[in-house]
Amino acid sequence: MRKLSYSPIKLLFFVFLIGILTRCQKSSTPIKISPDNYHAAVDMVTNIMIHDIFSPPVASRVFAYPNVAAYEILVQKDTTYTSLVHTANGLNSLPQMEVDKNINANVAALIAHLEVSEMLIFSKEKLNVLKDSLFQKWQNTNKQEFLASQAYALKVVSHVKEWMDADHYNQTRTMPKYTVDTNDASRWQPTPPAYMDAIEPHWNKIRPFLLQSADQFKPLPHPVFSLKKDSDFYKELLEVYAISKRITEKGDQSEEVAIAKFWDCNPYVSVTRGHFMFATKKITPGAHWIGIVKIATQKTNADLMETVNAYTKTSLAIADAFISCWDEKYSTNLIRPETLIHQNIDTDWLPILQTPPFPEYTSGHSVVSGAASVVLTTLFGDDFAFDDDTELQFGLPVRSFTSFYDASSEAAISRMYGGIHYRAAVDNGLEQGKNLGHFIVQKIK
Repeated sequence: MRKLSYSPIKLLFFVFLIGILTRCQKSSTPIKISPDNYHAAVDMVTNIMIHDIFSPPVASRVFAYPNVAAYEILVQKDTTYTSLVHTANGLNSLPQMEVDKNINANVAALIAHLEVSEMLIFSKEKLNVLKDSLFQKWQNTNKQEFLASQAYALKVVSHVKEWMDADHYNQTRTMPKYTVDTNDASRWQPTPPAYMDAIEPHWNKIRPFLLQSADQFKPLPHPVFSLKKDSDFYKELLEVYAISKRITEKGDQSEEVAIAKFWDCNPYVSVTRGHFMFATKKITPGAHWIGIVKIATQKTNADLMETVNAYTKTSLAIADAFISCWDEKYSTNLIRPETLIHQNIDTDWLPILQTPPFPEYTSGHSVVSGAASVVLTTLFGDDFAFDDDTELQFGLPVRSFTSFYDASSEAAISRMYGGIHYRAAVDNGLEQGKNLGHFIVQKIK
């Protein structure tokens, strides 16, 4: 057998050639983005909002804009879906992808989501840990594709920022605080233990995403305020007190107490220990439904486009639901059950949940849950059963539901079990949210 031999120059040439081929192969490897990558980004933003203690209305805004940015990039590659341009209020044509620029739409969409999210949160350094990790990985996989996708994503981000900056949010930061009217017994008053100022009294001035106006979906009016024992309003007040007394007698085994705690979703609960007061942090009502989007898309093995579509449509419904609800809250400006029960029935009574700091009517959780349930039912079906593990991180067990409407009904009634809403706020709020949800579904169909 003949023995092969190579000169040092030939060996160096072969090594050089192998290196070139390896680099070419590496640079041609497309970057892959999975739905799990997108879920991780959404989860990170949610966790940062918990840390930063975003109020429910503000949190809804933080979810919506990044999802729209990602959606508008992906929709260019999938004709099954329709762009929100000129459908979402104030959203004009975005920069379009150039087919010959080596842009990976999936990469660009996730970059856009991360970059817009960073503009909306406080603890940016926490998000940057995820961003830096992903960006380094993508550069190592295919630098040319990553840089092209990033450059395009930043054009979209710039456009979305301009749209976002025109929604009047910045102006509401400088508007006066809510003034308590102590001369009207029906008006909201701060509640214990922190007696916080009313949150976001000017939220109805935020530009809606899809609604024509903040007051487009006015709920039925609540019973006329009256402390006469035979009035409808006083009967609703007594009902809250009676339910609370009945279910607390059962102790921790009460199913109603479990429901109330599962759907609490109060991002800031004040806890007093002796002379010290501190806060426990949780997700907002909107964040809970964003968690349900994740559950639904994972259960159906949704691809990236389907996943982003579900997040986007649901987050838009949630955001507009808060605008609609907050418009009603500060229009009716109704006093909370806790205040009236202390004044008229039982000075020592405590609700199971801590009363959040804003007027009573309608129930925010009811409106948001109604709107989100309509959108999710449209996307995944009427009988979509699921196990909701969203609250596991807060030590609460999984609850199972036969449908999104089933979950929304439980979320709504949980506010009565918790002692923080009258029945009208729950029932009318749920209907208000569903009506809003059906409008949104038709508008973006």
